[in-house]
Amino acid sequence: MKFKIDNLQYCKWSRKVFEINREAGLDAVHVTIVYHEDFDELQNEISKWQTLLKENSDLIFLGQSFKDIEKANDENKTAIFFGFQNCSPIEDDIKLVEKVHSLGCRFMQLTYNNQSLLATGCYERNDSGVTNFGREVIREMNRVGIVVDMSHSAEKSTFDAIEFSEKPIAITHANPSFWHATKRNKSSELLKTLSDSGGILGLSLYPHHLKNNTNCSLESFCEMVAKTAEIMDINNIGIGSDLCLNQPDEVVEWMRNGTWSKNKNYGEGSKNKPEFPKQPNWFEDARGFKNLESGLKKVGFSETETNGILGNNWYNFYKTI
Repeated sequence: MKFKIDNLQYCKWSRKVFEINREAGLDAVHVTIVYHEDFDELQNEISKWQTLLKENSDLIFLGQSFKDIEKANDENKTAIFFGFQNCSPIEDDIKLVEKVHSLGCRFMQLTYNNQSLLATGCYERNDSGVTNFGREVIREMNRVGIVVDMSHSAEKSTFDAIEFSEKPIAITHANPSFWHATKRNKSSELLKTLSDSGGILGLSLYPHHLKNNTNCSLESFCEMVAKTAEIMDINNIGIGSDLCLNQPDEVVEWMRNGTWSKNKNYGEGSKNKPEFPKQPNWFEDARGFKNLESGLKKVGFSETETNGILGNNWYNFYKTI
């Protein structure tokens, strides 16, 4: 069976976006529902999603496991999987890990750019690795079935997470640093270790993660995928577009600063007023999966390999959790 999965979107959710994802043939989307929100604020966001799911039940439904990806494919719908881009919702209470799982959470980053109670983010000067609390949370995430996501984490912390986790971890949205050297992209050594452990990388289409940013070409991106497949097993590579469709620019400030900083110029790509960059013209929204398919085949990937990158590899990863 052939699946299409985008394993990270943070759009301004609306029926139009869900229609675009259906037009793109997406069977599943991992959506970010919180960044810096605490547990009470998380519940407010879930309430909003309950309304969205009810009002758009002909297009989407809440996904709980890999079987829901199969269901979505059968019913021509998109399964929505909840994820957190920070550990803020569990606060300092390990019992909340099981609670957020019961509310639908299936992916959680241990940190978003900065030091958290669990690990170090990629923008910190010193990377002390996964903390004692982080080890306990990883163990609990493994137990209940939440994927450890290290997309915004620093290098040592990510190596630690791979070592401490009994289940494969994910980097849901990032690119290799050999292609574009930013603090958010990942070293070849790390990617090889991730792959050897059974973990998976979701390649990002967010312009700050791309070589030449908005002007990145489809050919350059697909050539990067081919070189990444020389470092990692091809079966451990997918797409996590990090698509932020229709979001207002003020949301960037919230993503970068939360409630911890008043510095509006903090974070990736931020030299002036924080704003969302323009997407490359070959991936303006999820319908760009069609361009990815042709581009990947053009650089030499087989039909099976292309299908794997565009969804089947994520489907197989979901089965492990």
